[in-house]
Amino acid sequence: MARHNEIGQWGENIAVEQLIASGYAIRERNWRLPPYEVDIIAMKGNRVVFVEVKTRTEPIIDVTLAVTKAKQAHLVKSANAYMIANSLPHEVQFDIVIITRTGDSYTVDHLSDAFFPPLKSYR
Repeated sequence: MARHNEIGQWGENIAVEQLIASGYAIRERNWRLPPYEVDIIAMKGNRVVFVEVKTRTEPIIDVTLAVTKAKQAHLVKSANAYMIANSLPHEVQFDIVIITRTGDSYTVDHLSDAFFPPLKSYR
C-alpha cells in the first residue's frame, strides 16, 4: 500500500473513533456505488451523516477550504444515490473531519453540518 493510502486509512480510523466518541453510529466505511463514494456514513439521531475525511501531514490554514465545491457536489450526489439505494426517509447531514498529523501527534477538526446541499429551482 502506498504511503499516502496508509496515512489516509490511519486518518479514517481516527475519524471513526472521534465520531463514535461524539455519539455517531457508523453505518458504512468506504461505501462505493460507482461513480459514487463516501468515506464514512453514520447515523446521529434521526439523520444520516455523510462524512468526508481529509488527512494531512501539513497544517491547513483555512479548514473551510479543505473540501472544494466540486467535492461537495460529488458528496451530495453520492448521498442521494445512497439514500435512494437504501430507501431511507431520514434527513441528511454533511460533516468534514480533518486529521492533521505532525510527527507523533495529531489534531482532529470535526466540522459538523459543514455545508448544505444546493437547492435547485426548476421552471
